[in-house]
Amino acid sequence: MKPSARQMTVLVLTLLLCLGLWAASVCVGSFPLSLSQIAQILRGEAPGTMEARVFWTLRLPRSLIGLLAGLGLGLGGGVYQLLFRDPLASPDLTGVASGASLGAACAIVLGAGSALAIMAGAFLLGMLSLVLVLLLVRATRLDETGTYILAGILVSSAAEAVLMCLKRMADPEHELAAIEFWTMGSLASATAQKLLLLAPAVGIPLVLLLLLRREITLLSLGDEDARSLGLSPGFWRGMLLTLTTLMVAALVSVTGVIAFAGLIAPHIAYLLLRSRSRGYLPLCALVGGCLLLAADLLARSLSPGAELPLSIFTIFFSVPLLAGLLCRKRKAIYGTLDDRN
Repeated sequence: MKPSARQMTVLVLTLLLCLGLWAASVCVGSFPLSLSQIAQILRGEAPGTMEARVFWTLRLPRSLIGLLAGLGLGLGGGVYQLLFRDPLASPDLTGVASGASLGAACAIVLGAGSALAIMAGAFLLGMLSLVLVLLLVRATRLDETGTYILAGILVSSAAEAVLMCLKRMADPEHELAAIEFWTMGSLASATAQKLLLLAPAVGIPLVLLLLLRREITLLSLGDEDARSLGLSPGFWRGMLLTLTTLMVAALVSVTGVIAFAGLIAPHIAYLLLRSRSRGYLPLCALVGGCLLLAADLLARSLSPGAELPLSIFTIFFSVPLLAGLLCRKRKAIYGTLDDRN
């Protein structure tokens, strides 16, 4: 089923907004670059200049990592919500982000400071957190809305407790500061080397998940319906969750935990599309990209000489929308009760 004209319009406009924010992210900073300067740099007309060094070593890697982070978290949140059939499912609330952050902190405290080692630690504990959530849900035998979130909160709380212990043990001058970075989220440490590691770890799962959006949508109908349509729910759910967790853990290992980005992007996408059709997951990714790029622009613009954590802005973006959704839900519930009376 092809997207409607309205859905295509929403997708194209969101894509243009995302590209515009990415261009602004390349230009804006403590050392601003104009579009004409960037064009000269790309043509090779300004080799060795300060503008070229800023563009290649700082601005381009940061803007691309911000775009990848937004796309990955937005898509990851959409996949979690469809697979778990829960509008509150997200990397934050299912324990994956906290587990990945703990894995990165363990790698730092153990002295494995390379980007690849931190990424591996983040993935292993992020995946372990997801497995623990699924085991808790199976142990309760309550496969219903809210159970996954409660299990995720339990696992996240345990990961946060261990993280507090690591902070207590960490070197206050070096390791503690690095651990604090993961818990707030930032693009300040973005480099070309990290971009080269992050691009395949995020890009490959992201493309595969978009190609498999039909299977994701079928699984959201329930195991029985998916089985009747020729899918093996256990195999496909495991593979899709592994791909999503790999993508999220890789992002956390570089950007830290960015609160609510994966939760709010799917809700905005649904409000724009008014359906979870074929264009829903791509729109989740694009909305996530817009949110992260906008948050990063504010993080390095509002406080001259210092950067604010990204989670401050993603939470500010999220609270009004979640409050509006809560009020709509309340109105629907009380409207139904009034009709019955």
